[in-house]
Amino acid sequence: MSLPKPPYRRIATEEGWATPEMMQMYIDVLNKKSINDPGFYSLWGFFGLSQAPRARDLMARVQDLEERRLSDMDATGIDLQLLMLTSPGVQIFDTETAKALAISTNDQLHEAIKKHPSRYAGLCAVAPQDPAAAAKEMERAVKVLGLKGVVINSHTQGQYLDDEKYWPIFEAAEALDVPIYIHPNTPSPQMIEPFLSRCLDAAIYGFAAETGLHALRLIVSGVFDRFPKLKIVLGHLGEGLPFWLYRIDFMHGGIVRANRSEGVKPLKRKPSEYLRENFWYTNSGMAWEPSVSFVQNLMGFDRVMYAMDYPYQFLSEEVSAMDNLPITDEQKKMFFQTNAENLFKL
Repeated sequence: MSLPKPPYRRIATEEGWATPEMMQMYIDVLNKKSINDPGFYSLWGFFGLSQAPRARDLMARVQDLEERRLSDMDATGIDLQLLMLTSPGVQIFDTETAKALAISTNDQLHEAIKKHPSRYAGLCAVAPQDPAAAAKEMERAVKVLGLKGVVINSHTQGQYLDDEKYWPIFEAAEALDVPIYIHPNTPSPQMIEPFLSRCLDAAIYGFAAETGLHALRLIVSGVFDRFPKLKIVLGHLGEGLPFWLYRIDFMHGGIVRANRSEGVKPLKRKPSEYLRENFWYTNSGMAWEPSVSFVQNLMGFDRVMYAMDYPYQFLSEEVSAMDNLPITDEQKKMFFQTNAENLFKL
């Protein structure tokens, strides 16, 4: 039995998928231990090699773009999913493999959307390992394939996008007027060790710590002074950053005044202003009224969008909880529908 039809479309804006090809490549990496990424082995060792029912179910659901996913969407009242390549995407592979896999993945996503145009839209994958090629693939994916932006699964083999060698990606996104969704990854090899022994490396905390760090690195590096029209999306209600606005502004100002580091220079605006003006937020994995309402009121009702985080957090009661948010009908339509339509040009 599906949920009642509300007076708005429910658009879910952080919905994971993966090709069977990529899943097999992940399993090969797990078996051969061919990369240096403890977080990958911790997370995908469970999903890719475990025989646990939940792991097998997730592996099946994340690859399906036909009857099973569409049935799940119908059962929970989701009208449209914005699909994005699940973490870590192509970013764990060598450069040439990653580039070829990104192109293949985007082509397959395009075909799935053509088959179900009223149910799916998508973000393209790119290989940040080659920033110029990534920018070129973004242009093809947006202009030729009709994809709505780009997903980057946070760090790429321990490197972050604040390094200026990656800035052609931002230049392309700004020129194309499409958003970049910085989706979580497990903490990089440099920071993961304290997370692992208590299994804190993934969604429980590690994702937010790692992706929030990435977003702050972008701000402090001056990315948004160089690319003032750049649009970034963060899931999970901003990976904790909206709750830290006052302290981030206060402490960043002190660091700049003290001239503590070559890596921190004066910015044109406060960090909180970039977080309010260059960032959008989804509530993926955070179907909890107090936190959703806090971020809506602090960052703006036009900045917060609905997401389910399918298939990893697939619960019909969370959809109902968001339907019952204590906000106006107009604000509810913004949250579920029009903010996504406007940002992603759906």
